[in-house]
Amino acid sequence: MEIQTLNPTTPRQRQHIEAFLKRNGLRFDDMHYYAAITDDDGEMIAGGGLKGNVIKCVAVDDAHKGEAIANTLISHLIAHANEEGHSNVMLFTKPKNRQLFESLSFRLLAEAPEAVLMETGIGGINNTVEALKKIKEEGEVCKENNQECKKEEKTNLNITTPQHLNPSTPQPLTATTPLRGVVVMNCNPFTLGHRYLIEQAAKQVERLFVMVVREDCSLFAYAERKAMVEQGVAHLKNVTVIDGSEYAISQATFPTYFLKRLDDAADTQMLLDLDLFRRHIAPALGATVRFVGTEPTDRLTRRYNQLMHEVLADVRETARLEKKGNAVSASRVRKAMEQGDMSTIRQLVPPTTLPYIIAHLATQALQAELDTTPKPGLVDKDSNGAHRDMDYALMQRSIDTLHPYFVKLALLGCADALPTHASIRDIGIEAERAMLSATNGVNTHKGALFSMGLAVVAAAHEKNTDSLQTTIKALAASFPDTNGTHGSKAKLLSKGTTAIKGALDNAREGYEMLFAEWLPFYIERRKERDAHTLHKTLLRIMCDLDDTNVIYRTDLATAEEVKQEARALLDSFAEAALKDMDRRYTARNISPGGAADMLSLTIFIGSIQT
Repeated sequence: MEIQTLNPTTPRQRQHIEAFLKRNGLRFDDMHYYAAITDDDGEMIAGGGLKGNVIKCVAVDDAHKGEAIANTLISHLIAHANEEGHSNVMLFTKPKNRQLFESLSFRLLAEAPEAVLMETGIGGINNTVEALKKIKEEGEVCKENNQECKKEEKTNLNITTPQHLNPSTPQPLTATTPLRGVVVMNCNPFTLGHRYLIEQAAKQVERLFVMVVREDCSLFAYAERKAMVEQGVAHLKNVTVIDGSEYAISQATFPTYFLKRLDDAADTQMLLDLDLFRRHIAPALGATVRFVGTEPTDRLTRRYNQLMHEVLADVRETARLEKKGNAVSASRVRKAMEQGDMSTIRQLVPPTTLPYIIAHLATQALQAELDTTPKPGLVDKDSNGAHRDMDYALMQRSIDTLHPYFVKLALLGCADALPTHASIRDIGIEAERAMLSATNGVNTHKGALFSMGLAVVAAAHEKNTDSLQTTIKALAASFPDTNGTHGSKAKLLSKGTTAIKGALDNAREGYEMLFAEWLPFYIERRKERDAHTLHKTLLRIMCDLDDTNVIYRTDLATAEEVKQEARALLDSFAEAALKDMDRRYTARNISPGGAADMLSLTIFIGSIQT
């Protein structure tokens, strides 16, 4: 017998794995690595895979069970996971397999009627419990009579002893035991509804822990969601925001390959998640109450709440906060973001959440421009355009890199006073360095960073979007004239014969053409649900803009020709003609990058001012 490595992403090898699993009553699940044990004839008789540090799809043919093959296979998978940097390894399996894996050094983490979760290795759940206990012990609870705060009494638990984590032996409660509670939230993004639930819960306990779901499968990244919560509850002195558990079991992480009925998957996932909380998280925090909001619409969340009441001893539901007869929810906020409805967003989120939303709208605008396909001479999904040093993947990496800096700029703009030129410049320089590092020195979005950065700061600063243009003017006025940019070089090429306006000139004027012409054009196309709204808006911008990128790459005459061609195509639009323009501009090294930047800015302004 020997161990062979199969690649689950290769179609032929995946088919081989699927056939073996089907023979053993299992389904294929997402994996990046699979190890197979074969007999002397080359037939697979055992196999198991990995996804990160989770062992999956372990099976041994009936004829070879009891031959210690499972031990060899599991040892190999653990060693491989260790080589990939994982010090502890987990697996989901059927309850009947629990004793087998316990004999292979696995420990039970959680169980449900249809599945168990186990792990082996150093650290793991013990590290999580230790960290949570430290948070509990270091916290201070102030008395209502404003006496000096005193630290909570430390509980001396030996976390390496499994009995201390066993729910059958809970710590005894006394009359002086402080009442502690937990709220687990995703906050995608943090809304007034989330804040209301936390405020109501905080009134019922001496100390409330808010745990933000760590898993990153949301619009807003984990770090952003946690920061939103921290800022949104800073006024509540008995509330502590803590890191989400790495052991949260979601629909995305729970494998279903061993369940006979896929209908059982959701309940099994929820029950395992609740059992983990009951066994490990709540005892570590000394928490006895779990708080949740009522769920009027989402079936799965409502079922989770129902199971919570069945599994946990003290669950308290708070009626959802409503605005104009509808429950405040993160999904409503995300829908408003898609529709560019900032007035609705402001009614649903606290002011501390707005900078993160504004930053996301800016990033989404850059993404929308990149995704617009085809575009004449520009990078899109199908072509690199006139750029030999750029492609779609590079531009995508650049956008992803810039996003955290839009968050920083939005947070900067939220101050009562208008930010200084120096503070904006410093973040801009930091962002540009990060962009160039991510793109190996290629200038993908320098112009967009300038224009979008100013607009982000202005949007975060102004509660009344009607004064957005005035604020952009004020911010741009503090920036000195530039040297070495495409705009400054284009002006030199014109030799004073034409009044060329660069990016800074347009910003100092508050992007007059954008607010007067391009934005109304864009909004009208959107209202008409025109499938080519972005293509036509790009052409509309190309009709007017002195595109210094075109001038820099070619000459003034070509830049004027681009304006005329854009107007002609806009007057009788056809996608075939746009594709032809793309081919010709690519061949002639024409790239209207300035117009692309203004398209992004128009989309962004439209998302906050409609």
